[in-house]
Amino acid sequence: MCIRDRDEMAAVEALHASGCTDGLPVIVPTTERVERMILASGQAGDMALGTMGPGHGMATIEKVAVAAVMAGCLPDYMPVVLAAAKAVIDPVFDLTEMQATTHCTAPLIIVNGPVRHNCAIASGYGALGPGHRANASIGRALRLCMINIGKAQPGSSDMALLGHPGKFSYCLAEDEENSPFPPLHVALGFAPEQSVVTVIGAEAPHSVLFAGDGDNPNAYKALLELLAIGIANPATNNAILTGGTAVVVLNPEHGAILTKAGLTREDIAQEIHNHSVLSQAQLQRYAGGFSRPEETERHAFTGPEQLLVMMAGGSGLYSMVMPTWCAGTHRNSPSSVVVEDAFYCELPG
Repeated sequence: MCIRDRDEMAAVEALHASGCTDGLPVIVPTTERVERMILASGQAGDMALGTMGPGHGMATIEKVAVAAVMAGCLPDYMPVVLAAAKAVIDPVFDLTEMQATTHCTAPLIIVNGPVRHNCAIASGYGALGPGHRANASIGRALRLCMINIGKAQPGSSDMALLGHPGKFSYCLAEDEENSPFPPLHVALGFAPEQSVVTVIGAEAPHSVLFAGDGDNPNAYKALLELLAIGIANPATNNAILTGGTAVVVLNPEHGAILTKAGLTREDIAQEIHNHSVLSQAQLQRYAGGFSRPEETERHAFTGPEQLLVMMAGGSGLYSMVMPTWCAGTHRNSPSSVVVEDAFYCELPG
C-alpha cells in the first residue's frame, strides 16, 4: 500500500510503528515515487513474481518498487533489485527456511556484467561498507522485500539468534576488470554480455590475512590453506553440517599470487576443497552430536563447484571468505538471475 501522508516525518514514524522498516529511516513510498519506480522497470505493477516466505506474501513489481523507494534506490537500480528478488523467490534459494533459521545468514548479492557500470555498483575498496549508494540501497531493498512481503520479523518469524550487519544490506559487484579470471557469471554458464545477479545466504565476511613472500615460490600454498581454514574451520556450519556452497572473495594482490602460480579459478576451488576437511579426532572433539563414530574424516564441500571464487576489494593483506548455512531442502544453494534491463524505461529528467 502506497502512503500518501503529506507529513513525511509522520509517515516515516507510522512505517516504523507498523514494523515495515529495518529500523533505519526510510523514504516514504508515495504514489508518485512508486509509480516512477514501476515505470523504470518497464513492466506492469501487478505482475506477480512469486511468493516470499516465511509469510508467503505475493511479490509483485509494485511491492518490490515500494521496497526500492523506501531503501533509497534510484530508478536505474530497479532491474537489479527485481533480479535479486527473483533470485531469492526461486525455490533453490530456500528463502522460507533461511529467513526462519537461528543461524546468522543474510542474502549476499553479487552483481556481474554491464549493469555494474550502469548503476555504479562498487567492487573495489570498501565495496561492502558505507559510501556506495547503489550497493547499500539495492541490498537494503531486498531486505525490505523480505520484511514486508516475506513477513520476516526478528524473534517471531526471523529467528536468527544474533544476526549480522549484512541483514541490513549485503551487495557488491565483482571487479571483472582487475580479475585474472573470467567473470563469475561466465563461470556459472551465462554469456559475458549478460548482466547477472547471484544471491547466496551467507555469514558476515571473515578476514583472511596473508602476506606474500616473493622469494618463496611455494608461498601461495599457505594462502590456499588459510582460505580453507577461514571458510571451513570447525566452528563453521560448512565444516560441521557440510553440503552448502560458500564464497571466496580474493583481493587483487592475493589473486595475483595465485595466478602467478599458474592456478585458474577452478584450480583454486579444488585446492580449497582439498584442504577443507576435518579429521576424525577433530570431529570427535568439535562436532559433538553431529559426529559419527565411523567417520575417519569429513569434507566441508562435496566438490569444488560449491565454492564461488570471485575478485573484489582493494589490494593488500586481506581477502574475505563467507561461510554459509548449509541447510534447507537445497542446502543453501546460490541462485542466479539475468537482469532484464531490456525492459528498462529511461525516465525523463
